[in-house]
Amino acid sequence: MTLRLQFHPQAGKRKTAAGARALAAVFAVAFFAVAAPRTAAAADIKAGEQKAQVCAACHGPGGKSANPMYPILAGQPAQFIATALFEFREGKRKNEQMSPLAAKLTNADLNDLAAYFSAQPAPPPLRQTSAPNLTAGRDLTVKNACIACHGAKLLGQQQMPRIAGQFQDYLRTQLTNFKAGTRADMDGTMSSAAQGLSPQDIDVLADYLSGLPTQ
Repeated sequence: MTLRLQFHPQAGKRKTAAGARALAAVFAVAFFAVAAPRTAAAADIKAGEQKAQVCAACHGPGGKSANPMYPILAGQPAQFIATALFEFREGKRKNEQMSPLAAKLTNADLNDLAAYFSAQPAPPPLRQTSAPNLTAGRDLTVKNACIACHGAKLLGQQQMPRIAGQFQDYLRTQLTNFKAGTRADMDGTMSSAAQGLSPQDIDVLADYLSGLPTQ
């Protein structure tokens, strides 16, 4: 898998936080490079499509989930999908449904599935952000330097997921779990970032992010 490091340092007082998160991303990328050394060109999208048939039961055809319990995979960065599957396979993340499925995957499977889902167009957001949270949510993403890891439009990059247009309930659950320390976090970046979020902040962010454009 071809790995490109791309950082987006923030201005002013956010610069230090962004730099720290970028540094954490370096270690995460280096860790994953050892685990899945195949190049992006070697991944087989057609093979990934066949292997993804079992995923459709929860994540929907082409990774376009219609159930807020299961995240939308379509259009996610390939490296993020492969990394997430790797974490489930190795027991870094645990889930009653995902863990036994991922345990059977080879490195080739990880790359093929990642290539397939990342090649699918992300569906548009299924809801609109409430008016009061448009500004409040944007302010929270700036305050917490979310774009340093997830990209300027929060569409994801490298091993960081696209959070724009993801399900509101799913986002709320993941942020709550990061704050509680019950969601696995490869480099500790998200767990650290979530500590300063109040339950109200999490609700605002989940509402704001779920209504953002996915392209």
